[in-house]
Amino acid sequence: MPKMKTHRGAAKRFSKTGTGKIKMAHAFTSHILTSKTRKTKRNLRKSGIVAASDHKNICCLIPYK
Repeated sequence: MPKMKTHRGAAKRFSKTGTGKIKMAHAFTSHILTSKTRKTKRNLRKSGIVAASDHKNICCLIPYK
């Protein structure tokens, strides 16, 4: 069986932590920022963890990362 290919679009957006969780950047940070509060924009800067329901699918996209 050949090696699995990494989905390059997903590899640029997700990375695995040491414990196997998947890190991601938050959405809603690029424009229309005037209507968002200071607190919201500050919290969106931090990285997030992918939900458990999406974890299996994203693991298939980035098998070697």
